[in-house]
Amino acid sequence: MRIADGYGVRLVAAMSLKLEAVTKRVGPEIHLQDIDLDIAPGSLTVLLGPTLAGKTSLMRLMAGLDRPTAGRVLVDGADVTGQSVKRRDVAMVYQQFINYPSFTVYENIASPLRRAGLGRDEIDRRVRSVAELLHIEGLLDRLPAALSGGQQQRTALARGLVKEAGLLLLDEPLVNLDYKLREELREELLSIFAERKSIVVYATTEPLEALMLGGNVVVLDEGRILQQGSTIDVYTRPASIRIGGIFSDPPINLIGGSVEQNRLVLGDVVVGPRTAHLGNVAVGQYSFGVRSNALYVNRRSDADMEIRGIVELSEISGSETFVHVAHNGVSWVAQEEGIHSFALGDSIDIYLDPAALFVFDWRGGLVAAPGRTTA
Repeated sequence: MRIADGYGVRLVAAMSLKLEAVTKRVGPEIHLQDIDLDIAPGSLTVLLGPTLAGKTSLMRLMAGLDRPTAGRVLVDGADVTGQSVKRRDVAMVYQQFINYPSFTVYENIASPLRRAGLGRDEIDRRVRSVAELLHIEGLLDRLPAALSGGQQQRTALARGLVKEAGLLLLDEPLVNLDYKLREELREELLSIFAERKSIVVYATTEPLEALMLGGNVVVLDEGRILQQGSTIDVYTRPASIRIGGIFSDPPINLIGGSVEQNRLVLGDVVVGPRTAHLGNVAVGQYSFGVRSNALYVNRRSDADMEIRGIVELSEISGSETFVHVAHNGVSWVAQEEGIHSFALGDSIDIYLDPAALFVFDWRGGLVAAPGRTTA
């Protein structure tokens, strides 16, 4: 970790962070419940969950802005639970563009370094270096009011990065930017993270953003950790229906059905043979899930299962079209590449690849996942 002193910032070692049975209550409300996390030095961890899942509350405890009601926060094995943010090696960037309005961009970025007591030359070197990294080197003499939203967020990011803190917390930092700026900044941030030894914790509500960032993911809901692990592993193998829903956009399609001796039945119409990943699933009733990218308008294989329904909604999103289709009281969302026009009320056939089905038991727990023979 890095420790600020009267002579600047001294490099000590890469930081580790651990939370043990952390709970946070505010009055009768439980914001976090029994949180256990062990974050390795230099790693990227994505906190994924809906609004009010507990992501910001968890970050505030990591930073030392709040204190848990129960449990411990450990840095490099030392208990820092009661230690204030001023004594921790942490930087935090929020979703709002929080900049000092009377400071120039240069002074906004330099402010944490001045508080740490760094010398003028070192401050200047770092400010100009991080400004170049985030492509705002030509804006250093401007005030925040003269900046666009994207430029203001770059300034806030630069102020967080310039400290070179052992723990960098980013609370939905791109959510208020337009699509193009989000894509641009996300790619730049990945390069920045790769070059640094800090622990990075990044909060988002967007499954696609979590997948693009990679690293490890912690899926949160209602203040509890539902699942954690490698981002790609959690995405391909969600432990429950709830996790599959959080880690899918649009939410995962669900339908009741059964696995029979030699066939698979979905609802009352769609029937097909068992696929390889269902080979060891016991005969019985289940809930089946399929992501929208495994449903499509044009048949791709003879093994595809046909679903006939009525168009309820057609959404064009960038280079994709999402078609909402009603079939026997069940709503499905299919994702089709390209821009397509579907009229409301039209009859339509969509196709499902049975090898892409998730199988969940009556409790909502995963039984089988695509590419796997058993859960």
